[in-house]
Amino acid sequence: MGARRPAPGQGPATRYFMSFHYFAGAACRALTARKDGPSLYDVCDPVLSGPASGDPHLAKFYKTALGNPALRILLRRAGLPELRDEAKLTRLRAALVRARDDAEPDWAAVGQPIADLVDSIALDHPKPPPAIFTGLAPQQAQIDGVIRDCAQHLLGSYRKNGFLPTYAAFNLIGDPDVRGRELTMALTGLNARGYKNSSLLFNLARVFIARTHAAAVVNPPWSGIAEPMWEPVQIRHRSAYYDAFFIEALLSYVETGLASPADKIAAERAIADMVDFCVNISREEVEGIDGTRFNVITALAPAPHPRFSRYFAQIKQDLGFGVYVPDCDTTACSISAATQAGCTDPIIDQPLLDFYSGYQVLAGVNEPRVTVPLNDNIDYEGGVATWIDNLKGERPYGNDLDPTLNLDILEVSFRNLARWKVLETPARLATVHRILGFQKRLAASGAFANPRSHIYYLPELYSAYFGRCYAAFLALPLAAQAAIDPDGDFDFIRHRVLSYVKGELMAAEMNVFDAALALIALGHLGADPRAFAPALNVIVASLGEGGRRGPFRAYEWNKMKTPTRILVGGPEVTSAFVLMGLAVAKRAMARG
Repeated sequence: MGARRPAPGQGPATRYFMSFHYFAGAACRALTARKDGPSLYDVCDPVLSGPASGDPHLAKFYKTALGNPALRILLRRAGLPELRDEAKLTRLRAALVRARDDAEPDWAAVGQPIADLVDSIALDHPKPPPAIFTGLAPQQAQIDGVIRDCAQHLLGSYRKNGFLPTYAAFNLIGDPDVRGRELTMALTGLNARGYKNSSLLFNLARVFIARTHAAAVVNPPWSGIAEPMWEPVQIRHRSAYYDAFFIEALLSYVETGLASPADKIAAERAIADMVDFCVNISREEVEGIDGTRFNVITALAPAPHPRFSRYFAQIKQDLGFGVYVPDCDTTACSISAATQAGCTDPIIDQPLLDFYSGYQVLAGVNEPRVTVPLNDNIDYEGGVATWIDNLKGERPYGNDLDPTLNLDILEVSFRNLARWKVLETPARLATVHRILGFQKRLAASGAFANPRSHIYYLPELYSAYFGRCYAAFLALPLAAQAAIDPDGDFDFIRHRVLSYVKGELMAAEMNVFDAALALIALGHLGADPRAFAPALNVIVASLGEGGRRGPFRAYEWNKMKTPTRILVGGPEVTSAFVLMGLAVAKRAMARG
């Protein structure tokens, strides 16, 4: 995975023209390449394409996700020379047979032949080239114009759809951080068999893609860090997590003073509807570690609320995503957005820190809760795990621990500090202190800037979310700040994040999503407004790249690394983050 620097002066039409020729050439090379060993289908068809036996999901997944006609055509000449060795081919097929037929497969043993193949591929995170420094910022009128364009896109999409859509897209080449070792972690740490099946087969397929000409078709190059979401296959859906950030974007639009009276009314109506979706439609009751009942927010509300088409709803089931459970991040962001919007629902009054403490890692006490430690290069102590057991005790994804999620828990706690009596309750304050200690160690080691440290996000998004968290912290009374952070850890982290944003992120070529995240971080962390110029220029110059779908194209907002690299974003998401970034920058520039 890498980045490509476009030619100077390249506009949307030129980029489309080059994109068409790029894909045409890449597809031609993949379709006409000399076959150099057995293909994915030579390996799997004898085991998985016949009448189903054993676990029917494995064969169903194979036929649905990997055996579809388009992918078969693309990968028909994608062969691996080492599989000409009959012993290796037999061992690989035998592993698939065990995954299919064993009642309780030994997943480490089943996955080992695939893990060995995964270790033969080389994928890297994007390394954009240095950017040419531009010190002159766009005119304020241009910035205000982009804010209005983004707001009109969001409000127009809401009127058209009745909600603000977000999209998921699969990148079959997988994530650079998932090697053979991480595949074994997933196979042994995930709980749902369907999710294990999809992880096993997706990772087998990615070898045939990454090591052949198919890689250029599946994983085209791009500019900047956040990955664009390539069309045509994207799954539209709705989640409370996404609505929470759309709420914040529309709130920031109203706060800019740029909204007309009619737009202000439309934004407030959309905000009220999305708050209801977050705290009512997506509400789910669970048990805390001591048996106390809490209302949390589920990742996907029951049908029909996620707005999947009937086709994709079935595909989701076939791919092994049949059960969704609530998560700590969706809960934190939804409650935060509802709080900012002035919601008075009793769900806001719950002291969620009492619940989160049960999912907090304390060294030697509940560390085994993290069963999928893909980012075990960091110290988990003090961090809160991601997934919440539902009342049935289901835990399909096992559990993992993400640094950015923990920023969201701090942020919602600061917004509800008095309501939840955090300072008056030693156990709650201790939970906050442990999360802050976890974040300080990430900053001190520099691990926050390493993509491998993150499960669902990029370091640049962590930086923007830290800025969001820091702004909520600064809004507290000074006495409260001193009680939460007596050692000045926030200021220490602030300096480290600013150094990364200015010295690494903005020193290299950025795309529009990178630039929006940079502005959110810089604006909230008190950077000199003169430092905004490169990011502002990228955003203004990129206006119109989204074509008919919006001012900007879709980029990677968050992702899953298993069962393969699944990106989530959309044109509306880009508009929301650009709007928030420009609103933050506008306020900072007004302050001088």
